[in-house]
Amino acid sequence: MKIHPKITEFLATGFFISYIPAKLTGFKKFTGAGLFGTALALSLVPFLPKSGLNYAVFLAVFLFFSIKVAGSAAALYGTHDDPRIVIDEMIGYWVAVAFMEKTIFSLTSAFIFFRIIDTLKPWPIKKLEHNMTGGFGIIFDDVLAGVEANILTRVLYLFI
Repeated sequence: MKIHPKITEFLATGFFISYIPAKLTGFKKFTGAGLFGTALALSLVPFLPKSGLNYAVFLAVFLFFSIKVAGSAAALYGTHDDPRIVIDEMIGYWVAVAFMEKTIFSLTSAFIFFRIIDTLKPWPIKKLEHNMTGGFGIIFDDVLAGVEANILTRVLYLFI
């Protein structure tokens, strides 16, 4: 099923939120759109399913949906992981806060860890990012960054 280009753009850019940093800075690359996409994901957490099973189903469905949208957006923009695409940051952050109590501590810690990991792309994320193509490649590195941020948030919680 093909998604209309304007709907693809609307969804992939987080309701056009990723255009804000480029408009403010004038930069086309390294705009900070990922930060805006992650902040959007954080703001939507209260609307996500609360129970573990429902959250798991939501993540699975959104994973396949985001792969399709990201792949369509990459084709639309003519580049693999255009900075305007932030749907990957959204699912990545939602993985980062998955299956834990949504407290200020967990939401903030996961946000910080996710942004650091998504920016630095430590092993194996960087290797996987370069070896995967299409929507799956755009989404998977952020999902893996979310898994790592989730683990680090849980470890930090043990020491607090």
